[in-house]
Amino acid sequence: MGMEEAIEELKRRKAMAGEMGGAEKVARKRSMGLGVARERIESLLDPGSFFEIGLLNHSDIPGMEAKTAADGKVCGFGTIDGRIVAISADDATVFAGTGGRVGVGKEHRLSAWATEKGYPIIHLGEGGGARIPDILGSDGLSSMTMRKEMAIRCRQAPLIATIMGECFGGPSWLAALADFVVQVKGSCMAVSGPRVLEVATSEKIENEDLGGWRIHAEITGQVDRTAEDESDCFRMVREFLSYLPSNGQELPPVAPPRGQDQESRQERLLSIIPDESRRGYDMTQVIKTIVDDEQIFMLKPDFDRSVITCLARLDGHSVGIIANQPMHMAGAMGPDGCDKCCSFICLCDSFNIPLIFLHDTPGFLVGKAAELKRMPGKIINFIEAVALSTVPKVSIVIRKSYGMAYSNMCGTGMGADFVLAWPNAEISFMAPEVAANVVYRRKIDESDDVKAARDLAEQQMRVAGAPWKAAGLNLLDDVIDPRDTRKVLIDLLKLARGHDGGYRSRRLLANWPTTF
Repeated sequence: MGMEEAIEELKRRKAMAGEMGGAEKVARKRSMGLGVARERIESLLDPGSFFEIGLLNHSDIPGMEAKTAADGKVCGFGTIDGRIVAISADDATVFAGTGGRVGVGKEHRLSAWATEKGYPIIHLGEGGGARIPDILGSDGLSSMTMRKEMAIRCRQAPLIATIMGECFGGPSWLAALADFVVQVKGSCMAVSGPRVLEVATSEKIENEDLGGWRIHAEITGQVDRTAEDESDCFRMVREFLSYLPSNGQELPPVAPPRGQDQESRQERLLSIIPDESRRGYDMTQVIKTIVDDEQIFMLKPDFDRSVITCLARLDGHSVGIIANQPMHMAGAMGPDGCDKCCSFICLCDSFNIPLIFLHDTPGFLVGKAAELKRMPGKIINFIEAVALSTVPKVSIVIRKSYGMAYSNMCGTGMGADFVLAWPNAEISFMAPEVAANVVYRRKIDESDDVKAARDLAEQQMRVAGAPWKAAGLNLLDDVIDPRDTRKVLIDLLKLARGHDGGYRSRRLLANWPTTF
């Protein structure tokens, strides 16, 4: 065959591979309002930046070659905002996006190469697990099992997964390993699909009840964000990446504030928070006031809403913020809240993102339901994550911080570079009204005027919990005017980053289990 003939053959083969599962299946997907693999990749990446590898792949099972374009997995490299990423997508037009031996091997190779070179990895999921012909028999299963190198998650580079359709098996495993997961509404993520469950267990269940977005956003916490549609999903992926470095050896990118005046709005901090310590308010308003351009990127916003975990910027630098949310459960974190914080601390510590803790909590959620979900263990997991994290950390008591939660929120003695408080802060083992009844119960009961005795006891507890004594004994680094919070945080984080501004984490949490 001459060169011209060979080139024509190359064009023919690439054109066939580009047709994916065929025009009819592609049209069916589009009629459902869903994208197909290469379209999704092109929509996410910078225009014209995609370089595909393995386009000419096909199944290694005889007779399946013509039916398995790219063996159902589209893989390659491209850029997002000019930064190189590795990307793979399940092709749901080829045997419902199931994984064949060749296609899965291609994905593994892409991931290993990107990890070695320090590029973020993105997977666009819509697949039904392993392909039955490939995995049948002892040889099939043995050749298709997860490999050790895939199971060891050391967070060398960010791993992002999207759930964009029916995702069972493989795409679910990748999502469970990922640092950031977006689920598109209407999709499903589970170990096995409803049809398999009905055969195996006689259980009849719909996709939405098995692994729909509400299940994972509100109950399991296995997705970080939910998207209205694919375009919304891609926007979230791009925004998330903008806060992270390309790998754990780099610092996050710096993006100076767009607005010229970030200081004038700091006066709001005097009015957002009620004087009464038991009244609720929206902590996100405090955070938005402090950070650049009032912009925050929430993670797991619907999973235990008593605590906020979000990314933001201060003076252009990425920061991770953990803040109690008095609007929900008065800011009392439960077992899920502990898991949520552990996951977030691992993310920030693995990718050199400083942590800011904003306290306003009456302590941890207590009761039988919490104990049945292993509350003591969850609290200690959380505290271990705080103790092992080595990124710069600043902790501020905004209004109150009681009991063990003070330590979990990186209070005194937990390794923060700086611990501060606002002048109205209350720091104690429990709320003054409760503490008074514990410490002075007999004195109150024996008093001629029980109400007056209780009021006096509560006032004594409030005085004891004010920040002045701790500040006087060098247990707090400073008590600050709320309006100075933004400036103080910027200055202290600059100090904490070191003389050259290039402080990097020791990455002690890089192999902490991804899910819980």
